[in-house]
Amino acid sequence: MGPIFAKPLTARETPIPGVLLFDLPVHGDNRGWFKENWQHATMTAAGLPDFGPVQNNISFNETAGTTRGIHAEPWDKFISVATGRVFGAWVDLREGPSFGAVFTAELDPSTAIFVPRGVGNAFQTLEDGTAYTYLVNDHWSADAQDQYVFLNLADETAAIPWPVPLADAELSAKDRAHPRLADVTPLAPRKTLVVGADGQLGTALRAALADHPSVEFASRSDLDLLGDIEAARPWAAYETIINAAAYTAVDAAETPEGRAAAWAVNVSGVAALARVASRHRLRLVHISSDYVFDGTRDLHAETEPFTPFGVYGQTKAAGDAIVATVPRHYILRTSWVIGDGDNFVRTMAGLAGRGITPRVVNDQVGRLTFTEDLAGAILHLLATGAPYGTYNVSCDGEPQSWADIAADVYALCGRARNDVTGVSTEEYFAGTQAAPRPLRSTLDLTKLKAAGFVPALSSERLRSYVGPLRGPRTR
Repeated sequence: MGPIFAKPLTARETPIPGVLLFDLPVHGDNRGWFKENWQHATMTAAGLPDFGPVQNNISFNETAGTTRGIHAEPWDKFISVATGRVFGAWVDLREGPSFGAVFTAELDPSTAIFVPRGVGNAFQTLEDGTAYTYLVNDHWSADAQDQYVFLNLADETAAIPWPVPLADAELSAKDRAHPRLADVTPLAPRKTLVVGADGQLGTALRAALADHPSVEFASRSDLDLLGDIEAARPWAAYETIINAAAYTAVDAAETPEGRAAAWAVNVSGVAALARVASRHRLRLVHISSDYVFDGTRDLHAETEPFTPFGVYGQTKAAGDAIVATVPRHYILRTSWVIGDGDNFVRTMAGLAGRGITPRVVNDQVGRLTFTEDLAGAILHLLATGAPYGTYNVSCDGEPQSWADIAADVYALCGRARNDVTGVSTEEYFAGTQAAPRPLRSTLDLTKLKAAGFVPALSSERLRSYVGPLRGPRTR
């Protein structure tokens, strides 16, 4: 029996999440037949994930009844038949609610199937001289063997209806010895690595992801971003890198030592992460800054061209440009970050508690971003599979100056708002070697809201944040 000719290219879902069965167009005449076994543009348009194959394997089977599997490997596969026919069986061996789900189908050259990482693959040949071919998106290595999961072909729970009884089929001794489903340890999901986990955002991500065993946290010093980062982790076991590390000392970045440090962390380190993410098709989440703009616009959209003033802004813009080359990336551009650690709000609350009347800049306007919302936006984009690209993230509400925010903090601490004196940026930094600052930092949140994430109002977050910081009133 030959392939079925003239079928349109279509993708069909199966009972196993992520497993897609494809009909392939096959063109035949008196000489035989031809097909495009894998074609990136048309197949991704039809629903095939852009899984980035790097290796092509072929299994040739001499006789009908040859049976192989059930093997779940730590990579994705696109499987088709070059010649002959097979009865295919797939069992979900991934950790999660679909563990143990089964799907079977007959494959000939006019059909193909996409099998995600962790789904067990098996087949039984229905004709002599059958060639079974598959593309995979990682290179085989001995180090990956501990990530394989196997299931016995005769497992009673899966109850696969093999056309040729297994007692009469050609099997390997290893396949006969694989465990039953009750004894299988499911394949854990790919891991997430949070880099810069000791900073304000890293601390918020630790809190949000504390119950997720597949998440690892590393300080910037734990991961040598300027050394052999390729050898630092078994990257095939990872799905996502969240880069919360950054050099943020805006004024120090203008010194010779600070300039070198800012470029090392914000550009060279980011480039190292981008290389790993691109090579291993990882999702890279990166945090940007309002400092990539000169602050001459009242509202900054994601598409605004870079116009940074100082070294810090220039390094952040360079890092953004690098990350944008990674196929699977999220850049979250934010402003005026407040979290667990030293920051403007904590400083103002401390001054209020000590009865100090500060001078605060009143011509820089924007919105605060509390790390609770920034972490929430990251996790929302990842969980929903939002389109890759750049998203502005801050709290919502009316834009304010730093002096307005300081006055709010003072009021929340029980002090008078007019204890805060507003001054211009030029007055405040007169006689100092300060870096230039953008005067308008308000970010347009339309794209983020369209992706389904609605940030909290800055005033509400500020009230909750300042409450525990209130100290005794002093005059």
